[in-house]
Amino acid sequence: MEIKFDEKGLIPAIIQDYKTGEILMLGYMNRESLEKTMEEGKVYFYSRSRKRLWMKGETSKNYLYVSSIFIDCDKDTLLILVNPSGNVCHTGKRSCFFEKIFSGYPPPLYNFIHKLFSIIEGRKKIYDNKSYTSYLFRNGKELIARKLGEETLEVIIAYLKGDSKEIINETSDLLYHLLVLLSSSDIKLERILEELLMRHLKK
Repeated sequence: MEIKFDEKGLIPAIIQDYKTGEILMLGYMNRESLEKTMEEGKVYFYSRSRKRLWMKGETSKNYLYVSSIFIDCDKDTLLILVNPSGNVCHTGKRSCFFEKIFSGYPPPLYNFIHKLFSIIEGRKKIYDNKSYTSYLFRNGKELIARKLGEETLEVIIAYLKGDSKEIINETSDLLYHLLVLLSSSDIKLERILEELLMRHLKK
């Protein structure tokens, strides 16, 4: 495959979380680091300052496990989808892109479902008497199951009425309560997405 390295023998590599779509960092690779990345399944970069190869996580142990590698249409930029084993940025942040310099509208949607599930998981661990989510967890499985059933019925009624606005509102409630049920069952959201992906691949 043709890969266009620059005059220094390097190519930029964008690192993206394969589960959430979040951009985690950007680094540079030479041919050797790319080959080692593909051989070992962990991301290697070429350090322009130290003039050597380095494996992400060699000090922090926060490795980047490779899911897929893509190249753009001009053959001069790589996109590497990874499963990170910890926070990626050297500051301790999950992503190197944490400093917002402009906010447009609408806000990004790509990983909100994961963020929402994370908030729900937090409400399960730390009780907040002002939180409806904490209230659901505190009252247990019967209430969680009943609320899910009620919201399912509400979606069906809205659908039969042909009321698009109500379908959106009630579906939002249904998805939220379904995430609470998954959290209550100690099932991660990724397990559901992985199951859907496997079913898709079997077809």
